Amino acid sequence: MINQFEFFCPTRVVFGRDKEKEIGKLVKEYGGSHVLIVYGGKSAARLGLLDLVKSALNAEGIDYSELGGIVPNPHLEKVYEGIRIGKATGTDFLLAIGGGSAIDTAKAIGYGLAEPDRDVWELFRHTRKPSACLPVGCIVTIAASGSETSKSCVITNKKTGEKRSCNSAYACPKFTLMNPELTYTLPDYQTQSGCTDIMMHTMERYFTNGAKMELTDAIAEGLLTTVMKNALILHEEPDNYDARAEVMWAGSLSHNGLTGCGNTSDDFVPHKLEHELGGMFDVTHGAGLAAIWGSWARYVYKDCLPRFVRYTTHVMRVTEKNTDEETALAGIEATEDFFRKIGMPVTLSELGISPTEEEIEKMAGSIFGTYGDIGSAKKLTKEDFIAIYHAAR
Repeated sequence: MINQFEFFCPTRVVFGRDKEKEIGKLVKEYGGSHVLIVYGGKSAARLGLLDLVKSALNAEGIDYSELGGIVPNPHLEKVYEGIRIGKATGTDFLLAIGGGSAIDTAKAIGYGLAEPDRDVWELFRHTRKPSACLPVGCIVTIAASGSETSKSCVITNKKTGEKRSCNSAYACPKFTLMNPELTYTLPDYQTQSGCTDIMMHTMERYFTNGAKMELTDAIAEGLLTTVMKNALILHEEPDNYDARAEVMWAGSLSHNGLTGCGNTSDDFVPHKLEHELGGMFDVTHGAGLAAIWGSWARYVYKDCLPRFVRYTTHVMRVTEKNTDEETALAGIEATEDFFRKIGMPVTLSELGISPTEEEIEKMAGSIFGTYGDIGSAKKLTKEDFIAIYHAAR
């Protein structure tokens, strides 16, 4: 039986060449009078985006402040800094320029400014739920996280080594401007890490037990094959507009809830495993996912066998083997082969890290302490998390 569901994606997408030039009018349309511009620094300056945004806001008579220096695995301290700036300047709109790190930082600042007397980190520790968020807009410069159309937000507390998410529709951006040309200058490693993250957002909803919708499966499978095809193209042709456009749109669709509609649940255990790696070792998110996924898949595939068989034949286009188990394992191996083709690691050692027994114990304990037993492909405990980390080494 098809599961009941709700689908809510309120973000306005403005997609195509030169669309970033519309930023001033859009901010004004959504009521912004004092904007906090949140960005990383290098790409925003190199692409001329920062100057363009300032000029566009000035043309509309909109005041602004800046918060630069956002890094991958964005830091809680930067969120606090943004909240302080927002309080001092009367910020009423957040504008993120960049990828998931800038967007998630803007969302977290929006949470903090909407409830200025509460500690925003409580939302990420799940000790309370959000009740409001200031409006957020985006100019996307990397296709990866899908944060530009999602309710998700992930922040890292460097003091504690925790990387935690907060998911609430309050933080869905009001609009996102997406020009694929803005991603041309990305290093291939970042591009391919982004493609991997897009795939994983879809696969976390695909490898589940329970009710399914045939149409949702077809959308997910089409998205995965499209991203894989164009990731290979971009590996050789980084300035291919059509390939950039396909991947950028896939990034948004992969994480706005569409590819999970009708499913009983999602999984997201690989993401939880990687978040601990990111919090402890500051690794690139997509690369970390590629490094952990194969070990997770081999650990759970027997409990989610029909899904792995379908994935093998429908997505990886591998011919069925003598048994379902052989077919599933062939699909996992084919996925790792694809990751290698685009320069992604498939083990923790290839990722460049070697967690100690103590570090593995700490990461597994952190997941269990925050979420308890989790997983839809297979329900996993702390001991299971430890086993997967060991297998990934």
